[in-house]
Amino acid sequence: MSNRIITIGREFGSGGREFGKRLAEELGIAYYDREIMEEISKRTQLAESYIHHIVEGAPGIYYPITIGKTMHGAEPDYLLRQYTSVYAEQTNTIRDMAEKSDCVIVGRCADFILKDRPDTLHIFIHSDMEHRAERIVRLYGETKQTPQKRLQEKDSKRKVYYKHYTNCNWGEAENYDLCLDSGTLG
Repeated sequence: MSNRIITIGREFGSGGREFGKRLAEELGIAYYDREIMEEISKRTQLAESYIHHIVEGAPGIYYPITIGKTMHGAEPDYLLRQYTSVYAEQTNTIRDMAEKSDCVIVGRCADFILKDRPDTLHIFIHSDMEHRAERIVRLYGETKQTPQKRLQEKDSKRKVYYKHYTNCNWGEAENYDLCLDSGTLG
């Protein structure tokens, strides 16, 4: 274990993904974000769109249940097994990527998955609602939902996902080595 590994957790709209890409380019190291979902898809032979839905979702909360089945028609236990299986593969994928070379890994509970590696720096990027709202409108455009509602919904899913798999609270400073406010730093 002698690679330089940097994990980046981030609030939606804070610029964490952009920060990670720039950091990886500056350091000349690998960058992993959506590539993790591509790799999970290859390993599990599940559709990448399905993996994305699971990884970007929140287990048990965003699948309303109707009399023994979810609205999607699958048994709740089956969906929970799918979530667990995909998370296990996500864990293996992240560990393999960290073992392979120096890299920046964005999101996907990487800070928790790699918490015992001494060669890893864990960063969290956050900002106030105003800066994040302005940024998502500029980058992704307007929707019927207010920017604040979009931010709250996305961050809520991330909190639930993180808590479900790590039993820790997402975004809390003690989970990271460095917390940066992108609204202040730009």
